[in-house]
Amino acid sequence: MTPTPRVTANGASIPALGFGTFQMAGDDVVRMVSWALDAGYRHVDTAQGYRNEVEVGRGIAASGVSRDEVFLTTKVTPRRFTPGDLRASVEESVSALGVDAVDLVLLHWPNPDVPLADTLGALAQVRERGLTRHVGVSNFPTALLDEAVRLSDAPLVTNQVEYHPYLSQQAVLDAVRRHGMALTAYSPLAQGAVLDDEVLREVAAGHDATVGQVALAWLLAQDGVVAIPKTASEDRAAENLAALELTLTAEELTRIDGLARGHRVIDPDFAPRWDAA
Repeated sequence: MTPTPRVTANGASIPALGFGTFQMAGDDVVRMVSWALDAGYRHVDTAQGYRNEVEVGRGIAASGVSRDEVFLTTKVTPRRFTPGDLRASVEESVSALGVDAVDLVLLHWPNPDVPLADTLGALAQVRERGLTRHVGVSNFPTALLDEAVRLSDAPLVTNQVEYHPYLSQQAVLDAVRRHGMALTAYSPLAQGAVLDDEVLREVAAGHDATVGQVALAWLLAQDGVVAIPKTASEDRAAENLAALELTLTAEELTRIDGLARGHRVIDPDFAPRWDAA
C-alpha cells in the first residue's frame, strides 16, 4: 500500500487523502470509519452538522489504529459561532467523538450575523485550551478568507471547499497558497457527476484505472490540496485509496483542468457570494 502523502500548512501535517462522512449515519459510519482506518486511511472528516460524531468516534475506537495516528477534523455549525457557544460546542464535539482533543476544528460556513473577529477569537481560545491542535475555515470565498487570516490570532491551516474537475477553484487556491494554507476538497467527484465524463474515461483507460481514481489523482497532484471522498462501500473506499498509486502526466492534468464548467453541487441558500468559477 502506498503511504498517504501529507500536506503541510501553517504547522499542520494533514494526510492528503481523507475519509469523509457527509450524509452518512448510524452503523454505516461506525463500519466504514473502522474499515477505512484499518485499510490505510489516516484522516477522518466529520462535522457537528452531520450528526454522526458519536458514530465516527466509535468507528475510530473499533479500528486497529491508535488515536495518535488519526488526523481527526470536525466543524462548528454556524448557529454556534458566538464565543461562549462556540467553546461549548467544541467541548461537546470532543466528548461525542470520545477523544481528548481533535486535530482540526473548522468554521463550517460563514455566518454574517456574528462578527467574524469574535468567532475567530473564540476559535483561537479553543486551540489555546487544547481542545484542538489546529483551526481553519470552510466555504470561505477569497475576500472573506483574507479577512479571516487578518483577524485570526491563531494560524488557519485550511479552507475546506467544494472542488472537483467540473469546478475551478483557482481563486481559492491562489489565496490559500498566499497564506500558507491547504485547500481541502469536499465532493471531489461532484457527487458522481464526473463519473461519466468522456475525457476522464479516456485518461482512466490509459492507466487501467477508474474515473474516480483519475479525479482524485488530479486533485492530489496539485500543491497543497487535500481530498476527502466519502462512500458507504468498502470496495469504493479501497478504490479511492488506490488513487494514491496513480500518477497522471502533465498533458493529462492539463486536459482535466479544461473540464471546469462552474458546476457546483453544494450551494445552499445561506451560502456566501462565491468567487467566479
